Amino acid sequence: MKKSTALIFATILFSGVINAQLKPVKYSEGNATLNGLSIKSAKKSSQNPGILILPAWLGIDTASKGYAESLSKLGYHVFIADIYGEGNYPKNTTEAGKQAGFYKTNYEAYQKRINAALQELIKSGANADNIVIIGYCFGGTGVLEAARGHLNVKGVVSFHGGLGKEASRKTAPITTKVLICHGADDPYVSAEEVAACQQELRDGKADWQMIYYADSVHSFTNPEAGNDNSKGAAYNAVAAKRSFEHLKLFLDEVLKK
Repeated sequence: MKKSTALIFATILFSGVINAQLKPVKYSEGNATLNGLSIKSAKKSSQNPGILILPAWLGIDTASKGYAESLSKLGYHVFIADIYGEGNYPKNTTEAGKQAGFYKTNYEAYQKRINAALQELIKSGANADNIVIIGYCFGGTGVLEAARGHLNVKGVVSFHGGLGKEASRKTAPITTKVLICHGADDPYVSAEEVAACQQELRDGKADWQMIYYADSVHSFTNPEAGNDNSKGAAYNAVAAKRSFEHLKLFLDEVLKK
């Protein structure tokens, strides 16, 4: 792939004007007031396929908005989840780490927040039996929790997400299809964590795929991550484009359009 092609992809996907059709949605889970974003499919379909996006640890960002708009143009109803809720939005990475850490430890609370957003996607017009959940970084961890929690979705896709779970948790059957898009040089996910996740998927009899992207670290799909791999998180335009193409193949396989 030529570098110019990858840069064009990034420019189109993340340009500031493409988010105009995203609509704010206020909803709740427990005592929390949540603020998600919704966008309807640009194409009519009797199948009404849907995609729920779980954003990275700083919350709803430019990257997740860009992907939502692009996916709506491909024919999907899309909803971006708010995991933290009003009064809990992180102002920096330190706060984000604490917030994300809470939900990684309290995975049942994370699953409930994801399910609340899933119901909003259905309310927006998506077919409850024709949905995929995708997530980035912290959200990539979330999609695996959705699979472990047996949420009613056809598939989950993790982009540079955390893959581990506490060793004390039992491995249960995983009935939804799984795609993991992973930076080959991601320093935040150990080889042991990768191996444990793959073993979990095998033991759970899952239908799974894991794709590695060369010269890619954490956050390789996010242009706002910079381009310095030595920092552990950096954008890689080639990997971002390739992983988006792999996402589209996965969606074509598991969702009805």
